[in-house]
Amino acid sequence: MISGLFIFPHKGDAIISRIYRDDIDKSVEDAFKVNIIHSRTGVRSPINAIAKKHYFHVQKNNLYLVAVTCQNTNACMIFEFLRKFLELCNAYFGTFDEMNVKNNFSIIYELLDEVLDNGYPQSTDAESLKIITEEAGKKGASLEDMKEIASQITGQIGWRRAGIKYKKHEVYLDVVEKVNCLISPQGQPLHAFVAGAIQMKCHLSGMPQCKFGINDKLVQGAKKPDAAEEGKKGKKEKKKASKTPIALDDLNFHQCVKLSKFDNNRSISFVPPDGEFDLVKYRTTTDVHLPFTITPMIQEYKGANKMNMTVNIKGDFESKYLATAVVISIPIPTTAAKVSVSSKSGKAKYKAGQNNVIWKMKTFSGGKSTSCEVSIDLLPATGKSKWNRPPIALSFEAPFACSGLQVKYLIVAENKLGYDDSTVLKWVRYLSSAGEYEARY
Repeated sequence: MISGLFIFPHKGDAIISRIYRDDIDKSVEDAFKVNIIHSRTGVRSPINAIAKKHYFHVQKNNLYLVAVTCQNTNACMIFEFLRKFLELCNAYFGTFDEMNVKNNFSIIYELLDEVLDNGYPQSTDAESLKIITEEAGKKGASLEDMKEIASQITGQIGWRRAGIKYKKHEVYLDVVEKVNCLISPQGQPLHAFVAGAIQMKCHLSGMPQCKFGINDKLVQGAKKPDAAEEGKKGKKEKKKASKTPIALDDLNFHQCVKLSKFDNNRSISFVPPDGEFDLVKYRTTTDVHLPFTITPMIQEYKGANKMNMTVNIKGDFESKYLATAVVISIPIPTTAAKVSVSSKSGKAKYKAGQNNVIWKMKTFSGGKSTSCEVSIDLLPATGKSKWNRPPIALSFEAPFACSGLQVKYLIVAENKLGYDDSTVLKWVRYLSSAGEYEARY
């Protein structure tokens, strides 16, 4: 449990001070300033023990967010709470810096009263807490209004407020993925994985009930969904869907998802929050489709102080797709005296200060191959140190999911307001980009 939470500037006394338990007093502030902030030895550890008290701190924008405890508390839990509290402050007043903290100290104290109860962390969901700080703070709020707000926060749908109305019902769904891989000089992947998220933006009235489906192997192998979920699909489409399931290593759901139903029949049922949120976060390492193959070739001339490099790149995806913002960074030896560059597509330029060649292409069609040639004149060798050949780095954006994940169905129904799936506009978009996409040579 947390005995107290404080916010310190880089210099001076604490801006925010909140003590929850009587096992600490104001002396902990002076102890932290003297032993951590103004320490001459330069304290690097985020956990420090001073006079039988444990100080956990994170530093951001020259501010220290500090939690103090006298017990053997789970350190990971405290740091996760501090991280969530920083996100909560960003959601309320923007950047977590000294000026914003001073200007919004009343909101911070109000949040500290809600997120910690006698030192025990409570809900840190921004949407739920905004209902308390905004709705409950309105002038003229009656006791019945306060009870309704409390019931909504502590109930099963605390992330969505009642009475939401839209003239037009829309759902925007984005499958966003980051591709990470390391490719051998022969063009073979040494390791690869995809980290992705299914992001939703909902403009729906009332309390809609939603069901969602993806082509996960566990979902495909589970009990078949009923007719309402399956919709009007032909036999050919069903067979095609069952042949392309993917294996997801990790699944992390938003709190709105009913996990009991997912465990029973693998259906993703939920009442969505209003606005933008991440419905699912996932990771996969099986059958990752790498959209680009990079094959570098180096020719060195001993005694001539010269080197030629050729970098070939091929788009290993369907020709109907078009990748954009393709940028390849080709490392160059630090002993380069002169560099000549020629590319068949896009623009390539040598950056002397960065010791690399930047090759840019605005668009790249699937199935296309192209190359860039670099001729390098080297300075005479003065030592035995060799160039360590750092990997080639690639960045891009592509309108498909490299993991193979597909949205199979999304069903929306609101019985009380009388609208259903047929009147809701749905927009689905796939977007893949490079995380650490590198190739050795």
